[in-house]
Amino acid sequence: MPSSRLLHSALSLSIAASATLGLTGCGLALTQIQTAADKPSNVAVYFKVEDGKGEPVGGMTAEQFEIYEDGELVSVLESQQTILNPEVAASHYTLLLIDMSGSVVDSDDATKVTEAALLFTSEVESNNKVAIYAFDGEEKIHKISDFTGSEGAAEARANSLAGFQPKDKSTNLNGAIVQGLEVLDEGLEKAKNPLRLGTLVVFTDGTDRASRVSEDEMLSAVKDTPYEVFAIGLGAELSEGDLQKIGKSGTALAKDSGEIQTAFESIGERIEKLTRSYYLLSYCSPARAGEHTVTIKAKHTPEGKKKEEVGDLESEFDAEGFDKGCDPNQKPKFDITKGDSLSTEE
Repeated sequence: MPSSRLLHSALSLSIAASATLGLTGCGLALTQIQTAADKPSNVAVYFKVEDGKGEPVGGMTAEQFEIYEDGELVSVLESQQTILNPEVAASHYTLLLIDMSGSVVDSDDATKVTEAALLFTSEVESNNKVAIYAFDGEEKIHKISDFTGSEGAAEARANSLAGFQPKDKSTNLNGAIVQGLEVLDEGLEKAKNPLRLGTLVVFTDGTDRASRVSEDEMLSAVKDTPYEVFAIGLGAELSEGDLQKIGKSGTALAKDSGEIQTAFESIGERIEKLTRSYYLLSYCSPARAGEHTVTIKAKHTPEGKKKEEVGDLESEFDAEGFDKGCDPNQKPKFDITKGDSLSTEE
């Protein structure tokens, strides 16, 4: 994701620190998503890493992790530990829900909003499946493009979004957010991987005007969803407080049209960092029977700093029937009926 610093001093950017479920060390929090133990002796742990402020930490290598079984360090050479591409086990879906009410479409900002949204989509889809839906004052949201993607999809969604005309120029913001979360549910139900992680990004230039769905119902849906929810706002009608009610994972407020692209880029960068902060660490266990505790210890030195940050997590696995012949690159078989709320259950 390209970095944009030009307007960050003027752009109001707020990132909410998310709660961590794993054990924490000094500076790093590791959150376990799932653990799999498969024959012949494969153990894989899927987790995310955040710093002490709740910011995602991406780009770590296998060498930055140590694996312990029952308190004893497992040899790197014997275990052949490696970080697999998380895409072999997890599907990341992002839904961009964009305000195309009359106040946006009929304004001088319409072209910049469309361009920023399309650039955001093209960047985020490098490691996420992305869909775009528009909303106006009507009861139902409008599909611009879905998660499947196809040849020529970028051109098609550009034409569809640029040519969109609202049938009801009011703003059904609350109803659109509730429906957007439902669309994410439906999309992830069709994902091929057992672990499914969703993100909703909402762009609006104002508050709800249609009153089709109450604010309390919308806020309840946002609070209860396991998905990340970001909010991007434009204009003087919105305050940071308005956006923070929606964007529990982060917000960006553009005061005028000159800040629109930067606002989208800021949230795009955040989503990219989030996606890269998930790790699928796989190794060959020396255990051949019984129940065991695996501990993963991580170490990371933030850019521009000298002090190393550390953290760890623990998980359990059963080595019954384990034997020789392990390949650490084997795709893990995660049981999605177990684990934390970050993986949706079937």
